[in-house]
Amino acid sequence: TVQYTQGTIQAAPNFDANRDAEILRKAMKGFGTDEQAIIDVVANRSNDQRQKIKAAFKTMYGKDLIKDLKSELSGNVEELILALFMPSTYYDAWSLRHAMKGVGTQERVLIEILCTRTNQEIRDIVNCYKSEFGRDIEQDIRADTSGHFERLLISMCQGNRDENQNVDYQKAQEDAQRLYQAGEGRLGTDESCFNMVLASRSFPQLKATVEAYSRHTILELILKIYFIAVQCALNRPAFFAERLYYSMKGAGTDDSTLIRIIVTRSEIDLVQIKQVFSQMYQKTLKRIICSLVFIFKTNWRTCNMLYADTDPLCVKE
Repeated sequence: TVQYTQGTIQAAPNFDANRDAEILRKAMKGFGTDEQAIIDVVANRSNDQRQKIKAAFKTMYGKDLIKDLKSELSGNVEELILALFMPSTYYDAWSLRHAMKGVGTQERVLIEILCTRTNQEIRDIVNCYKSEFGRDIEQDIRADTSGHFERLLISMCQGNRDENQNVDYQKAQEDAQRLYQAGEGRLGTDESCFNMVLASRSFPQLKATVEAYSRHTILELILKIYFIAVQCALNRPAFFAERLYYSMKGAGTDDSTLIRIIVTRSEIDLVQIKQVFSQMYQKTLKRIICSLVFIFKTNWRTCNMLYADTDPLCVKE
């Protein structure tokens, strides 16, 4: 089984939190803000290193780095830089909260996070959601969703998916038959069976089940019910590549989705996502972002953020 664990951001060698804190302080001191200096530091440090920079900044200057950044930045630049400074668990919990806050629910954000994190990450997110926002995530999910989608999310919140990467093909056949009996093989659909399989089986196991199930020619039924969960099982980088593509397609850009995926996958599998994106859409992800003048108007160097490579197709100034 291929493990997608290649990010574009690595921990910076010869890291010096005090030196970085000083650079950020100078970038925000006096008239105007040197956004490029901020970007050059933040985009080339791991999340763990960014947490050390925040601590060093407060120790050296007695000021909160995040508050200073908020006062100096605005718009998408602010959203991106602040997202990069959030601990990964907090950022996921924050994203889930905002997906369920106010009018309407951003269902794709919920399933994107809960369906792509490890068991331990999900448990940490649930605990963080409670401690930081004083709310129970299950109660919020019940209040904002319903039916089989609600039950699937509640199941995933338990963080009890089998994480054994070995595939039991006999079990895959049995699950496929069980799904057939719960779906096309009977009058009506037993969503609880779909929920049990899709929320508890490991992703390699689920992929084998889907492949066995397709011979019953009812894969479309699963896709209609739990489309994103199946996508994640079949090809996670492709799932994120598609999310990125549609966040930039058509009139306007879904900047929050674009920022969230780039930030959260930058230390995990953004290399694979970029590769799959090129295969799926015959364009480089970087070229599209640059052509949209994503976040930073005219300065092409900022398009290198989080990519750690050079792309001759990138639109330059």
